[in-house]
Amino acid sequence: MRPRRRVSAVGFLNTSPLVWGLVHGPQRGIFDIHFSLPSECAEELRAGGADIGLVPSVALARQPDLTVMPGCAVACRGPVRSILFFSRKPIEEITSFAADTSSRTSVVLTQVWLARKFGLRPRVRPYPPKLDEMLELADAALIIGDPALHLDPNQSEWRGQPLFVYDLGAEWVGMTGQPMVFAVWAAKNLVADPGDPAIFQASAQFGREHIDEIVEQEGVRRGFPADLARRYLTEHISYDFGPAEQAGLEFFLRSAADLGLIEKAPELRYLEAAAMAE
Repeated sequence: MRPRRRVSAVGFLNTSPLVWGLVHGPQRGIFDIHFSLPSECAEELRAGGADIGLVPSVALARQPDLTVMPGCAVACRGPVRSILFFSRKPIEEITSFAADTSSRTSVVLTQVWLARKFGLRPRVRPYPPKLDEMLELADAALIIGDPALHLDPNQSEWRGQPLFVYDLGAEWVGMTGQPMVFAVWAAKNLVADPGDPAIFQASAQFGREHIDEIVEQEGVRRGFPADLARRYLTEHISYDFGPAEQAGLEFFLRSAADLGLIEKAPELRYLEAAAMAE
């Protein structure tokens, strides 16, 4: 009997609907699933610690042997709420920003946005997601995921001085007109089966149908008000990964390559195309 394949997923609130069926629903037991930070998922695939992972989008440029599964992902079509850029200076004046590097995609997204919209190439200084300390270290701070959800996106002052806050989902969509895809399911060396996308899509659909359970069990456990968690999962995060999202993903990777933030834009391999070619 073939051993269960190992799946590395992300432990943030925004990924809960994607994995709800794999952990609690009809898809439970199909895979051996565990949870990591976004950046660690990609490393586990690279090192052979996982067969399938929910990887940051930029990992696709750094690991050309990955095959992408269509159907579902972590994306947005407007304000995302969980990727916030705080600046204690007018944006045109910043020379550095402290970055929570648990998501490599968000860091590259910020660099693309600053370069394309403002002509800025500020220094990136890695730092844990602690807003006050980050703003002491640099002109601005990038905080993502659950730590960002605990912060006020409408905050207008920091220590008595003006504070400028930007939602990177809204900024990207407003600048490009494209959806932003933050993470995708991917498999190493075609280890995925043609039927796998349907399993992951079914898990995500099960999660959508059990949002109230997710809000109660995952949102409240993380200290989020129920209404915030529900709005975030149903209004801010999109779990679709169709043609528009694929085009947005490829546009983002080309933009990053044009700026030298990744070596080159990869030619993405999708599982359906790989299966038909075999």
